[in-house]
Amino acid sequence: MAEIKYEIQKNIGQISENKNGWTKEINLISWNERSPKYDLRDWAPEHEKMGKGITLSVEELKKLKEILNNMDL
Repeated sequence: MAEIKYEIQKNIGQISENKNGWTKEINLISWNERSPKYDLRDWAPEHEKMGKGITLSVEELKKLKEILNNMDL
């Protein structure tokens, strides 16, 4: 498997933290030296490991925001 390179360019915010210290975060990340995208996933302390997550373009993030704003919570 090829090595995945990533650079967290901006930490947007932490959503939660579990008992093992892993945090669910939204960040702006450049994957494999490509244009940065918004990324939502779990991270180990110090960001040495990551869980599965999703990446979103600006347009996708705007659409998600619109959907969330229209939800009855």
